[in-house]
Amino acid sequence: MIHTTSSSDRAGGTDPVSLSLAKPAVRPLPQQQDSVSTDNLDGLRSALAGQPEVRPDVVARGLALAADPNYPSAAILKSVASAILSAPDLSEDQS
Repeated sequence: MIHTTSSSDRAGGTDPVSLSLAKPAVRPLPQQQDSVSTDNLDGLRSALAGQPEVRPDVVARGLALAADPNYPSAAILKSVASAILSAPDLSEDQS
């Protein structure tokens, strides 16, 4: 059987709540310079050259969707409009 305990049953000492609210020590991060590596640039260029410039299957799907008067559906349009209207205006000062 598990017995309940009251706060008077605890051993004296530090309050665990106050320990969890203590601020952690802040250590400054070492300054690092931005850098770019071009070691694999030739490999990237050759992989890009191996890709087709135009993908006919994707173009055909885009044309089919553009010709469909029900795409996107009214539900999708309402969902996107709602998301846009509820998004904060980042051009306004938030401070």
